[in-house]
Amino acid sequence: MSAGPAAASLTHRRVLRIALPIVAANVTVPLLGAVDTAVVGQLGLAAPIGAVGLGAIILAIFYWMFGFLRMGTTGLTAQAHGAGDADESGAILKRGLLIAAAAGLALIVLQGPLFWAAFRLAPASDEIEGLTQTYLAIRIWGAPAIIASYAITGWLIAIERTRAVLALQLVMNGLNIGLDLWFVLGLGWGIEGVAVATLIAEWTGLGLGLWLCRAGLAATGARVFDAVRLRRMASVNGYIMVRSIILQGCFTAFLFLSSGRGDLVIAANQVLLQFLEITAYLLDGFAFAAETLVGQAVGARAAGQLGRSVRLTSLWGAGGAVLMGAVFWLAGPAIIDLMTTAPDVRAEARIYLPWVALAPALGIAAWMFDGIYIGATMTREMLLTATIAATVYVVAIFASWGLGNHGLWLSLMIFNVTRGLSQAVFYPRIYRTLET
Repeated sequence: MSAGPAAASLTHRRVLRIALPIVAANVTVPLLGAVDTAVVGQLGLAAPIGAVGLGAIILAIFYWMFGFLRMGTTGLTAQAHGAGDADESGAILKRGLLIAAAAGLALIVLQGPLFWAAFRLAPASDEIEGLTQTYLAIRIWGAPAIIASYAITGWLIAIERTRAVLALQLVMNGLNIGLDLWFVLGLGWGIEGVAVATLIAEWTGLGLGLWLCRAGLAATGARVFDAVRLRRMASVNGYIMVRSIILQGCFTAFLFLSSGRGDLVIAANQVLLQFLEITAYLLDGFAFAAETLVGQAVGARAAGQLGRSVRLTSLWGAGGAVLMGAVFWLAGPAIIDLMTTAPDVRAEARIYLPWVALAPALGIAAWMFDGIYIGATMTREMLLTATIAATVYVVAIFASWGLGNHGLWLSLMIFNVTRGLSQAVFYPRIYRTLET
């Protein structure tokens, strides 16, 4: 099948125009958490700091369950956009917002048992638990807005409006930080001030997001409840959700197994895992560009456009991975020293630093293929390859157990390499979808 008319405009500039705003938006995420902690820290008490941290983690776990909405919305919308079907593009956004509203309301209604279960799994002192409950009782009312933001972000990425995503993040996080300072330091509201600031920012972000998506919302709503399209959306999102649970389970296992090797090892691994988070923040932009451009190519049934989309985004992703690996290798010791002042943790982390220096290059194939598969909505294959990789990961952990913490890092690298290789095996199926 020949390349579509959009293939001629597939340039390095276009890839960067999609990717760089996402990278910039991602940088604001850890900044907000740092400001929340710093503002509460000015109260001079340990309990509020712990409560904000624990509350944020509990909410992140619940919201994470609906992360599929961002990825599924991007893939489906990009394909509709590539096919020139504006009505379906708008219908996908509306379906996502309806799912978000239902999910958010469900979390609000079920907050009692959900938070009870969370505290049983992560017990804290009576003081911290009490403060955390106060924080959660306010923040939970932002659930519909936060989950809706996943659909809005996915839709904007799919139509290449990533500057709008950056603007949305800057407004939300900037407002949150400003209100944090006012409510906590100015008005003395304490932990309630942090929660209210975030809640206002979340709903303000939703309002701005809906305005940014007004073109999609103005499209005809006749298809929103189309049974065939609803089933397809459910299928795409369902596979993504299960796949995400598997991946999260593998990373959680890494942390649990680290804890069994002593306090020093888990502290060092926690520091080094921040390197992987930095990698994800900086390379996500190129994976998102792949989601958008591949999805549009599949929607246009343009094989040439698909191939060029994969090549250009993967080239930038690979270049970024090599650069990050070099930075970690050369500047890693200095970065470790910034993250911790404990001499023993610094020394322990340096021992395993070569693994995180290798991680970007060894993992880039898996991360880029994730973007490619999401764009092609080949989410069943994503689940299959994640299952294969997880199985190999378990075998690798047992086989390398005698190597200590080196064995854990080796197993994690094998996990990412296996994901990339298995995804490469199924990659040709994308071209067959163009013929259906």
